[in-house]
Amino acid sequence: MTTDSERAELHKTIWRIANDLRGSVDGWDFKSYVLGMLFYRFISENLTEYLNRMERAAGNPDFDYAALSDEDAEIAREVTVEEKGFYMLPSQLFANVRARARHDQNLNETLTRIFAAIEGSATGADSEDDLKGLFDDLDVNSSKLGPTVIKRNEKLVKLLDAIGDLPLSRGTGSFAENSIDLFGDAYEYLMQMYASDAGKSGGEYYTPQEVSELLARITVVGKTEVNKVYDPACGSGSLLLKFAKVLGKENVRQGFFGQEINLTTYNLCRINMFLHDVNFEQFDIAHGDTLTDPAHWDDEPFEAIVSNPPYSIRWDGDANPLLINDPRFAPAGVLAPKSKADLAFTMHMLHWLAVNGTAAIVEFPGVLYRGGAEQKIRQYLVDNNYVDTVIQLPPDLFFGTTIATCIIVLKKSKRDNATLFIDASAEFVRGGNKNRLTADNQQRILEWFSARRDVAHVARLVENRAIAENGYNIAVSSYVEQADTTVAVDIRALNAEIAGIVSRQAELRRQIDAIVAELEGAQ
Repeated sequence: MTTDSERAELHKTIWRIANDLRGSVDGWDFKSYVLGMLFYRFISENLTEYLNRMERAAGNPDFDYAALSDEDAEIAREVTVEEKGFYMLPSQLFANVRARARHDQNLNETLTRIFAAIEGSATGADSEDDLKGLFDDLDVNSSKLGPTVIKRNEKLVKLLDAIGDLPLSRGTGSFAENSIDLFGDAYEYLMQMYASDAGKSGGEYYTPQEVSELLARITVVGKTEVNKVYDPACGSGSLLLKFAKVLGKENVRQGFFGQEINLTTYNLCRINMFLHDVNFEQFDIAHGDTLTDPAHWDDEPFEAIVSNPPYSIRWDGDANPLLINDPRFAPAGVLAPKSKADLAFTMHMLHWLAVNGTAAIVEFPGVLYRGGAEQKIRQYLVDNNYVDTVIQLPPDLFFGTTIATCIIVLKKSKRDNATLFIDASAEFVRGGNKNRLTADNQQRILEWFSARRDVAHVARLVENRAIAENGYNIAVSSYVEQADTTVAVDIRALNAEIAGIVSRQAELRRQIDAIVAELEGAQ
């Protein structure tokens, strides 16, 4: 088990290496190289360990796939692709390429061919869509790496060595003794650091780990397994993968589903799945616009949905006449405004939600109280008793924004006709330049959520008819009274203190006047 101090030291090493390698290249632009090479090492070691284990179990104790000739290795291609989803010849493995890299004058071309071969190994297989384009952002011929082929290859050699030297193994160093968590943890840490450095643009694809964990735990309260999990704006997949930690990936029976509009981030998400040892059969990540071209129409509803969709972005709205009759949006009788797609994502997730499921969605605060079409959508949600809980989060949790967001929890089967409001705005600790939800903060929020009862200045259960009377405003501050923080003042004591200050001020002025008079007399 890796201790916290060991993990912290590993994190420092990873970030130092990442910064040293990039040189003058912007960190956000360079992330694909570090993350891509980390992935290349992972799948190389993962495949080698798998084939070694199979052969040694079959009675060949000295078998070493990495030492085979490519010709001899071809025999295992078909069955391996069927099981693992991809194949690599021994000459294409990370360790073997690294060993030859310094003497390979065409290293960039070698890597280009290898990455194409890895993706091509899945052509025609069930895993084809999961592998296609995974290395597109790892452009080894980019001028970002250097102005000439020689300079680029020098950078690639350093990159291979640095990633290869990362202490992601234990014991004898074989992959069998690696912790999958170390690769996944390294990847998550790098994404967090790149997101932090990139500010707003980074925040668009990465949700802080503690927020991801809170959302996941909210959706599975009282459950030990779910059919599958879904995020319609999945970014790099950190939200989805929290279920592997919270439940164990074997208890997400049918796997991890998501959609992402940004191509680079879509690739990051699929890589993240592999690095967390989620096999291609266990995830279905689609590329495209969830609102206008959703990818999972034919799937059964999801028991757990989590999402941190982009805040108040533009979408087609009523400019697209087909959307008003779309079964996701039609029940509300109105579409979210073209300039604010927040509640379009909410309606989409409600439609995809199983009858016994829970959705936890991070929302921009304006959706809780704005009028017009958004008020009508809230009316539909409240009148049909779909809003289970609204949680006010602390400010400054997310990268790229300091706003205090909220969580809307949706359910289709509730035991009451009321909405719980929780003010968790004080549940944070300051860490670096951001606020953070500690394990204790998360636990208190979960306890209030599970108890579903009034707690002075923190939680209040409100009948839906009272929300209707309040214009379908579902802002937490409208229902949870703030604690009185005013301090009683003793007027007599205050007056006495003021009188003392005035007296001391007069004495000081007298002393200053005396000093000035003495100085003038000396002249």
